[in-house]
Amino acid sequence: MIGIKYLSEAHLKGFEKYKYNSVDTSILSVYVMHPFWNWLVQFFPRWIAPNLLTFTGFLLTVVNFFLIGYYDFGFTAATKEVNPIPGWVWILAAINLFVAYTLDGIDGKQARRTGTSGPLGELFDHGLDSYSTLLIPLYVFSLFGIMDLPPVRMHFVMLNAYMNFYLSHVEKYITGVMFLPWGYDFVMWGVSITLGLTGICGPEIWQMTIFGVKPSLIFELTLYISAVLTSHPIIIHNIYKSYRDKTGKMRPFGEAIRPMISLLSLFIISTIWVLASPNSIVNMEPRMFIVLSGTIFSNINCRLIVAQMTDTRADCWNAMLSLLTAATIVCAIPYDLLGLPKLWIEYERSMLYALAFVVTVGHLHYGQGVVREMCSHFRIKCFKITTTPAAVTPNNTTTDEMVEIELGA
Repeated sequence: MIGIKYLSEAHLKGFEKYKYNSVDTSILSVYVMHPFWNWLVQFFPRWIAPNLLTFTGFLLTVVNFFLIGYYDFGFTAATKEVNPIPGWVWILAAINLFVAYTLDGIDGKQARRTGTSGPLGELFDHGLDSYSTLLIPLYVFSLFGIMDLPPVRMHFVMLNAYMNFYLSHVEKYITGVMFLPWGYDFVMWGVSITLGLTGICGPEIWQMTIFGVKPSLIFELTLYISAVLTSHPIIIHNIYKSYRDKTGKMRPFGEAIRPMISLLSLFIISTIWVLASPNSIVNMEPRMFIVLSGTIFSNINCRLIVAQMTDTRADCWNAMLSLLTAATIVCAIPYDLLGLPKLWIEYERSMLYALAFVVTVGHLHYGQGVVREMCSHFRIKCFKITTTPAAVTPNNTTTDEMVEIELGA
């Protein structure tokens, strides 16, 4: 894997021409968070690289993942009479998540303060966010446990989260504009408050019924309903307007839907494995299965981000999907119906762990490879502010011309 080049000459030239363009209409973001972030960023030294803030925030979400996973790897803590997760774990997780959210909000502002706004920051930011889409829901799953939220339903909740995040980038791939979703700010606030309340009041508060309905079901339905009623229609409308007013990329229909092929393939293949697994693998290893699907999703999404930022053609297939397909075929074959020996059934768990390891290493290699190639091309450092002209926003774009509410560094 050493020496693999992930960015073509077309990608690098596209990054040179790239200019960030976003729209943020979230009431919580515009009237509460941005004034707070504008005030807070003044206390950060100018020598701190924006990407360092981004990465620090991401690491805090990773700490939460391992910390809660250590106490509740199989999502069984909530089903026990005495929850083994100490209260301080939930409180620390709440603090970590809110700090991560805050650092994600000020990294772009720090970039403009230091004159280092550029495509690397946005790619780095949104790429790590795509991985956080895997990590953050897992915190909430531990609140309910597998009795109230069975792993099969967890799988579909994750697919819904992936879809919501991905469609925003498909929207930008088509329209050229990042319409920042309202849901992000409310989710980060909501999960932070939920984790904090759990630490203070105890996890049993999420086992009580509300008008005979468990909180887990309310949580689940809220995610689906908000996606169908508030997220997806707005995205479709924005895409329609870009074609009607000729303000977007004006991609042909086949090119516009091209990014959806890999995502839907992930949904279909992973769901076949979930439903046809002879060992009910998602019930046997729910956390590891979600890590597998989420890592593949993050890789698919990162490649789409590269395509939409460089105005190049999006991939319609991902090599990791080939590995997932092979594993699904081997594990989901109806051995009994076909009269075949059950050669691989006893190794299904091992295959899942091996595949999760391989795709994680592959995704991390892709991420560091892309960052390394961009740093080399623009002659900058990812985690250190340089004074070379190439460190300034490409395409002669000044920081004043950048959209004020940029998420990326």
